[in-house]
Amino acid sequence: MKKIALLSGTSGLIGMQLLHQLIKDNTYDLIISVGRRTLALKHEKLVQLEGGFKDIAQWDWETKLRKTDLGGVYFPLVQAIKDKKVDIHAYSSLGTTIKAAGSKEKFYQVDHDFVYNFAKWSHGIGASRLLFVSALGADPQSSVYYNSVKGETEEDLKTIPFDYLGIFQPSLLLGTRNEFRFGEEVAKILMKPLSWLKIMNKYRPIHDHQVAKAMIFHANQPKQVKVEVIPSKEMQKF
Repeated sequence: MKKIALLSGTSGLIGMQLLHQLIKDNTYDLIISVGRRTLALKHEKLVQLEGGFKDIAQWDWETKLRKTDLGGVYFPLVQAIKDKKVDIHAYSSLGTTIKAAGSKEKFYQVDHDFVYNFAKWSHGIGASRLLFVSALGADPQSSVYYNSVKGETEEDLKTIPFDYLGIFQPSLLLGTRNEFRFGEEVAKILMKPLSWLKIMNKYRPIHDHQVAKAMIFHANQPKQVKVEVIPSKEMQKF
């Protein structure tokens, strides 16, 4: 059976790593990146659908997909999606910060509403699995707003009947971002010794490519559980 990877948050730190890893991997026949803007990247396996996550439920995805496929190369896969004869895995690495979003309300919209909307849409077109990047400390009851939103998002994603939901909770992420985050850069300096000393795996900073590889690995393994939380210390193995 053919396989398709649906990606959201592709322009972000982990999303970009996911895209590179998936392009190198032969597991998927097609990679569909969904986002507000297209990437300056071309590849025969990559299709980019442009649009906002606020109204993704109303998308005419078939028309969008056909517009990007002028040669009709992907026509059989479009039909396979419609006929539910293709295995689809959705990857969500959408996320921002309150500072970048501009307010708590806008942060919530991105990290909760847009993530949920993408997941719901993905399931609607046939995705059987969702791999979601959350955060260490995610808890809907947390007094830390960021962690409480991540925790609430996790709980709401569990209500969508995927065959498998993988929740990845990385610690501080190491990698090259398109945006500068002062607090994160300070934390990296303070926590870098944990990486050198190989101690406190739960809190040790983790590289973006490790998270991406862990997500692809778990997406393609047989699973006996419907919901699984993958902690940062386990992702350190990749």
